[in-house]
Amino acid sequence: MTTAIPFNKPYVNDAGRRYIAEALSSTSHSGDGPFTRKCHALLQSLLGVPKVLLTTSCTHALEMTALLLRLQPGDEVIVPSFTFTSTANAFALRGARIVFADIRPDTLNLDERQVERLITNRTKAIIVVHYAGVGCEMDVLLEVAKRHGVAVIEDNAHGLFGKYRGRYLGTFGDLAAQSFHETKNFSCGEGGALVINEPKLIEDAEVIREKGTNRSRFFRGEIDKYSWIGLGSSYLPSDILAALLLSQLEARDEIQLRRQQIWQVYYAGLRQWAEQQGVGLPFTPAYCDQAYHVFYLLLPSLEDRQALISHLRSHGILAVFHYLPLHLSEFGRQWGGKEGDCPVTEDVSARLLRLPFFYSLADSEQARIVDSICSFVPEDVRTRRASMT
Repeated sequence: MTTAIPFNKPYVNDAGRRYIAEALSSTSHSGDGPFTRKCHALLQSLLGVPKVLLTTSCTHALEMTALLLRLQPGDEVIVPSFTFTSTANAFALRGARIVFADIRPDTLNLDERQVERLITNRTKAIIVVHYAGVGCEMDVLLEVAKRHGVAVIEDNAHGLFGKYRGRYLGTFGDLAAQSFHETKNFSCGEGGALVINEPKLIEDAEVIREKGTNRSRFFRGEIDKYSWIGLGSSYLPSDILAALLLSQLEARDEIQLRRQQIWQVYYAGLRQWAEQQGVGLPFTPAYCDQAYHVFYLLLPSLEDRQALISHLRSHGILAVFHYLPLHLSEFGRQWGGKEGDCPVTEDVSARLLRLPFFYSLADSEQARIVDSICSFVPEDVRTRRASMT
């Protein structure tokens, strides 16, 4: 019996085990301990940003951006429909109206050509998602945002260390959110980070992250006591989680190199099959350095996508689809979402399939995945071939 190949397998190295043991031996396990501070310093240095604050999830980092924008009921934010619910939820929680935007058919990122027509005098922010770690068209989006006086927030859950025109993703907007969920390139199980590119927002962000208090200033010795001064919540991860994260951030070059190798093997091994079967492969513009987070296939139809999922499952391989269109969800329809609003999203969502992609994926396992895919022929191709005989 062949060994099952999962979609994801969390990465842990020896340094991670050692750091966790060190954190556990400490007299304090709560947030903002020595490992947290090391993660902050390392990310700030690598990205060249004013401030990074670890959070308990990317969702919580996004919620912090909504609080920092001081959103009020009736304010609007523009969000791609092809994304995870957290991208919209964070702003809906503050009473904002979600305005759904479609995506480009090539990169599957927010279609910058459609954003401006969605802006009204109530628009407060444009939320961009760098899908699969490939950068959105930030030059255009930033210019549109500046012209209308709205903020840009980057949901960079997929894209840490990816680049757009030589600049790191997550460093373009006023704020950015990172994810360290177990499915991401760098993980601590559950975790995230808020990247603050606008220095004037740093102090407010610290207050929000510290349950609405100025406790951070107290710990720096800037005030003699701290108190409740505004809205906030508990967004600090344990220093034990930060210990695991630090070990992976320090091994970033090794991790990214391996993920690049896996991505390239998929692309080379499936390119001819994809051309023959009418299947789309990931696209990366020449001016983008992707983060090697996802490898996906775009099957000719929903039926073909589901058939390939079943085909791979029969070979002991777990492959999964991705986002359902938010504007067609039960909650999304409450903001007026309806079929046809985001046609590219609706089409792509029905056809996209993600392949197993993790650091410890063995060469033999990947070869098995590629061989299994290459033995699959989509229904419309079979029908077309049959009609020619």
